[in-house]
Amino acid sequence: MSEAVVDTIAAIASAPGAAGVGVVRVSGPAVPAIAQRLLGRIPQPRHAHLAAFRDADGHLIDRGLLLYFPAPASYTGEHVLELQGHGSSVLLDALLRRICQLDARLARAGEFTERAFLNGKLDLAQAEAVADLIAARSQAAARAALQSMEGVFSRRVEALLQRLIALRVHIEAAIDFPEEEIDFLADPAIANQLAAVRAELAELQREARRGLRLNDGLRVAIIGRPNAGKSSLLNALAGSDRAIVNAAAGTTRDVLRESLSLDGIALELADTAGLRETDDEVEREGVRRAHGELQRADVALLVTDATHAGADLAWFATLPAGVERLVLINKIDLGGTAAHSEQREGCRWLWASVKTGAGLDQLRHQLKQLAGAGSGEGAFSARRRHLLALEQVAAQLDAAACALHARHAGELAAEELRQAQHTLGEITGQYSSDDLLGAIFSSFCIGK
Repeated sequence: MSEAVVDTIAAIASAPGAAGVGVVRVSGPAVPAIAQRLLGRIPQPRHAHLAAFRDADGHLIDRGLLLYFPAPASYTGEHVLELQGHGSSVLLDALLRRICQLDARLARAGEFTERAFLNGKLDLAQAEAVADLIAARSQAAARAALQSMEGVFSRRVEALLQRLIALRVHIEAAIDFPEEEIDFLADPAIANQLAAVRAELAELQREARRGLRLNDGLRVAIIGRPNAGKSSLLNALAGSDRAIVNAAAGTTRDVLRESLSLDGIALELADTAGLRETDDEVEREGVRRAHGELQRADVALLVTDATHAGADLAWFATLPAGVERLVLINKIDLGGTAAHSEQREGCRWLWASVKTGAGLDQLRHQLKQLAGAGSGEGAFSARRRHLLALEQVAAQLDAAACALHARHAGELAAEELRQAQHTLGEITGQYSSDDLLGAIFSSFCIGK
């Protein structure tokens, strides 16, 4: 028995008052036979045919359009059939049952895209971008997902992979001729190649991190000493009184989260307990949770004032690599300072007044930039597994550089580069375990 896959998706027509449209999509070897049974003749490829969809007893289920896409020129790379009818759940269910009677079964979540990947129509990063596009929470995130679907991210990974392979060839050749009097591993060309690969990787990491923020939203941890204005800032950005504000120090005892959108950019703000030494057990737990929030944040936003700014910067010392740092000098209304921003000590400083609102537009602009707004047409979406893979590649290249510096550890350098090549290949699916594929495609909706 030949096997086909079927699932159903329903979409409402965008025109006001228009009737809903239901779509049943079928993919697999049995599609031509199913199409012929439904239409009564062999359908012409890539043409819309008006058809009467009937059940096994010949009773009319619905009338609609039938479109047939022969392999390999289809989304999945297999024979694909689309049946477009009225968007009634009753009619769609009846049509779906009829298709299953004609030698098909229900698709698993993500199986259409999984088959596209397995048939070479998409690589793994492009397949993940399909799910990212469906789940996009902003126009910027949707554009970035489309870029990844078009292969922008994959091509960057492939270009880096080719440079890595060329470097491996150079080092492997040097290892193969140990009897030569010339020390090939000391050739500056190898060191320069490795430096170029590491620089290209660092740039790709920066762009992938930005793509992840566009995809998942920007996580901002608001930190600072008690009464610095953290809760007031959360309320001002959220546009509502989400956090309790009081003159008494230590009012905020737990992490308060608020999700919002800045011009289509998703942000998650976390108001944390004031950072200080305290004997209050509950407040001490709040401080501990504040430090934990910093470990998960994309941005650490330090709220302070002109008097304490220098000392408060010490809280940045324990931040993980890759966490952006922002300093907000609050309460400028008390000192007569104008709202402005400047780059200082490796991060952006902004002078503002949460009470009057002065300077908060500059803060909003800075947060949008950190979240990926204005990234241009080349911005692509990325996932956390991509970032973890790139971080692993960076560590492997660092180890290769150390091995090359030792001069007599060429085999170790070559092995680190081999591992880095394998890790890069996991991003696009050149090297992927079945467990990884199962986890990725199970997160898709049924319709894809």
